[in-house]
Amino acid sequence: MKPDAVLAAAAKGLTRRNLLIAAGAGTGLAIGWAVWPRRRALNWTAAKGEQVINAFLKIGADGRVVVAVPQAEMGQGIWSGLAQIAADELGADWRAVSVEPAPLGPQYANHGMAADALAGMAPAMQAIAGAVSTRLIEYFDFQITGGSTSVRGFEAPLRSAAAAAREMLCRAAARRWDVDWQECDTVSSHVVYKANRIAFAAIAADAAAQDAPDTPTLRTKRTLAGLPVLRLDIPSKTDGSARFGIDVRLPGLLFAAIAQGPIGGIRAATDRKRLPPGVRLVEMPDFVAVVAPGWWQAKSALDALDLQWKPGKNAPGPWLQAAVKGALQAKDGSAFGPAGRIGTVAHEAGDVGTAMAGGKVITADYSLPFLAHACLEPMTATARISDGRAEIWAPTQSASLVNWAVARALDMAEGDVAVFPTLLGGGFGRKVETDACVQAALIAREVGQPVQLIWSREEDQSHDMYRPAVAARLHGKAGPRGITAWNAAVAVPDVGAGFTGRNMPALPSSPAEGGGAIEGAVPPYAIADLRVAHCLADCTAPLGFWRSVGHSFTGFVVECFVDELAHAAGADPGAFRLAMLAGKPRHAAVLRAALAAGGPLGQVQPGLGRGVALVESFGSIVAQVAEVLVEGGRPRVTRVWAAIDCGRVINPDSVRAQIEGGIVYGLTAALHGGIDFAGGAVAQTNFDSYPLLTMADCPIIETIIMPSNEAPGGVGEPGTPPIAPAVANALFAATNVRFRDLPLIKA
Repeated sequence: MKPDAVLAAAAKGLTRRNLLIAAGAGTGLAIGWAVWPRRRALNWTAAKGEQVINAFLKIGADGRVVVAVPQAEMGQGIWSGLAQIAADELGADWRAVSVEPAPLGPQYANHGMAADALAGMAPAMQAIAGAVSTRLIEYFDFQITGGSTSVRGFEAPLRSAAAAAREMLCRAAARRWDVDWQECDTVSSHVVYKANRIAFAAIAADAAAQDAPDTPTLRTKRTLAGLPVLRLDIPSKTDGSARFGIDVRLPGLLFAAIAQGPIGGIRAATDRKRLPPGVRLVEMPDFVAVVAPGWWQAKSALDALDLQWKPGKNAPGPWLQAAVKGALQAKDGSAFGPAGRIGTVAHEAGDVGTAMAGGKVITADYSLPFLAHACLEPMTATARISDGRAEIWAPTQSASLVNWAVARALDMAEGDVAVFPTLLGGGFGRKVETDACVQAALIAREVGQPVQLIWSREEDQSHDMYRPAVAARLHGKAGPRGITAWNAAVAVPDVGAGFTGRNMPALPSSPAEGGGAIEGAVPPYAIADLRVAHCLADCTAPLGFWRSVGHSFTGFVVECFVDELAHAAGADPGAFRLAMLAGKPRHAAVLRAALAAGGPLGQVQPGLGRGVALVESFGSIVAQVAEVLVEGGRPRVTRVWAAIDCGRVINPDSVRAQIEGGIVYGLTAALHGGIDFAGGAVAQTNFDSYPLLTMADCPIIETIIMPSNEAPGGVGEPGTPPIAPAVANALFAATNVRFRDLPLIKA
């Protein structure tokens, strides 16, 4: 939403109930000590023996330091990462640090979500948009985990809150010792002054009684941040005590299984006579659920109903892929040519028409399929409705969206809906959606008891919010020193419109063409004459944000075509790219590191090739070299070398783990991923037809983390985009055949 639209909406008096501002990064930091007290008081409570120091920190009588973490933990290690930032600045003993999910409140709003968008604005506009979005995002208590924004959004607030707490503790200790507080410091959860030493727990109450400093002084030297400390969630995940969404248990809990039929399908009458005794049937306009004392009992009873569905109007089918490819034609039906102009131009430089005239033009068409998120933990939520209030336990990426959606569905005030986030067994953008939470709430209200809804794997695959299918046509010219002309059109539906329509119904949500739908489609290289356009494609399948969002497909398209142009110019693919990065030293350094680790590109031996790709996304730069062995006509990725510049690093082990996870996730999609529709039904309903990469098929992965003092970038998503093009380019090196369509291994 543009700043003037935000101001207009605010002027109309819209409430949190009917508006969500999915942006916010500003000129001021919304940290706990800076906004407390305020119109809405801090709602993070202290248990017996605890002292709340500010919105992010509590200190217990047992010496425990508790950090409030507003972000969802879905395996990326963010609970530990954010706690490590606070513990480093505070001077806490890592062995005494724990975390709690932060409650809803303006202090915990994610200001990082608009960082990438604001970065592209002029400085004056950044200040205006940042100030407006900061105020509104706090007002709407917008908490969300996505876009690799957690460290980027919360490093500064956490450091400031911890620095304020450190000063308050030092002042409290200095008064006891009658010394200058500025000569005190904190080490291992103690305040120290020369030979004097006192534990945080002994002075926490005195510290909490003080006013927080207006401008706390940050440490200039890090002692804990940057170290590979043990993640806080590992012990409980190892011994099985960690609580995921499916692990929630409440007194009187019932379990629900659900059937939703084909997308947009019309359900025939339900034959209740088939329903076995001891279960309850809940029928809603868009789903049927069976509730029983156990989930398998509920699922078996649901299957016994033998529900019948008829396809709805414009049901998703093969026509969707045809529509995407058809969007690359001009309105008069003509093909998109080398100097042509089509769709909405997202970026243009130089004179593409003149540059394309004369000489050899390389043209390539690429296609990518619909993809499911395939979280190992299927969609689930637990709901309890009583005394006019609703409680929701869920593995959600956004407690705010769940709060609003459930309140809307039950016609309750938002203050009467409490959301308790659990650990996530995979998110990847799917669990920012609220469908399972709303369904659980409706079912619980209907049966009058707490209900845990668990989707079957088939429901999870058949009712995902899919990564859209994509088609692209690129024209280019190149010489030995780089690309001389580039004209690209990328056809893809508008994912943001569908997300907005489902989760922010008061906002405009008509699909539209624009650069936001094809983020990453502009190459990072110096190209004088360049044009990139988005062509809007029709789609009736529900679409959502998939790990790395638009970069997941633009990275493939761009880096494969760069490789094709390098081959046409007779240049080494690595040297070809480096020649166009003279003005981007960070990009060049990352690429050199990956190339040095991976060795020479091209064919290593018959059937064995290496390819490279470089993608900047979410504030980080990643280069990957993939080695692919082709045996019996099937490719196997044997090794991957990855280099990343993600700015200041909090925990290098977490960075490596996320790059490895991103590679495996992206490699699964590149080799096997693909969703097909027929009559609204999905063909790939389980892992037999939608396989995940197994341990036996995983490559050896080496990650190089570039030293940097730059602001933090993301690490959860940037590892995914480069792997598909690196593998496709390696396949070309091994076979001399271009692979322009995903997945690379056909079913």
